[in-house]
Amino acid sequence: MVHQQNNKLHDVIIIGSGPAGLTAAIYASRAGLATLLLTGMFIGGQAATTDRIENYPGFPEGISGEELTNLMLKQAERFGAQVVIDQVTQANLLTHPFGVKTDSEQYEAKALVIATGASPHKLGVPGEEEFIGRGVSFCATCDGFFYQDKSVIVVGGGNSAIEEALFLTKFASRVYVVHRRDRLRADDILQKRVAGNERIELVWDSIVTQIVGDAQVGGVRLKNLKTGQVTTLAADGVFVYIGNAANTQLFVGQIELDEQGYIVTDARQRTSIKGVFAAGDVQERVLQQVVTACCTGARAAMEAEKFIAKLEDRAYPGLSIES
Repeated sequence: MVHQQNNKLHDVIIIGSGPAGLTAAIYASRAGLATLLLTGMFIGGQAATTDRIENYPGFPEGISGEELTNLMLKQAERFGAQVVIDQVTQANLLTHPFGVKTDSEQYEAKALVIATGASPHKLGVPGEEEFIGRGVSFCATCDGFFYQDKSVIVVGGGNSAIEEALFLTKFASRVYVVHRRDRLRADDILQKRVAGNERIELVWDSIVTQIVGDAQVGGVRLKNLKTGQVTTLAADGVFVYIGNAANTQLFVGQIELDEQGYIVTDARQRTSIKGVFAAGDVQERVLQQVVTACCTGARAAMEAEKFIAKLEDRAYPGLSIES
């Protein structure tokens, strides 16, 4: 049975509703903890914007990211997690209970799980900010439909870039993949699919130096890194996939971050502050995948349960004074 708490104080507050946050909510609520999941502005994180997830165990035919995260949400709610669609604006990690403020409410928690994920890096070139929403996008599954029979550019060479390029061929007549190297970093299976897709054209050894257009994107300026030649490539849209940056702005100065801005955790998802745990892409620098996010989310929730048990001086399997 879930602990009864007042509306403001919870056993565990989870910030973020990607696979890590949703899994933490499943495990925490199933353990009988009064669990509040603050989703942010939308549910599912980056995973929910992925057209097809083919490497998550148990789905041999693949599953859409939106469908998978919706199933996780239903599972968390089934076990009693309270889910609130709201944006966290402030978190106080330096006093206990921990304080969390959203756009519309204030809460307290005995333990906190940070699962705020990561956001796509931007190119940082002229025209990028100007044309966001007018041809510049970071989500093919969100915006691909608008490029029916048009040409688009995908910037990047990793799995995300190639997966989204392949998805865009459902709509666009031409997909240019611009990569700064002379070979892709994506998995072999994705590279083979690219090679067999006549709608995709690879542009090697090149970077985007400017995004141009009038009311909408009209193309990009490219610089070849080997020859130095500058050219213009016409296109109706630009999709950027060049890596991620951890969403840790709320926690700067309160918790230990590494040189790249990711939360530093130990093997048990513990941060530099007792009672605060982190899971998913906000602390994962090596393998940012749904399966690793779920793993760390489960571990963070179980460590939160153990922390609360010790706090309340009650029994917990395997708990010792040194734990």
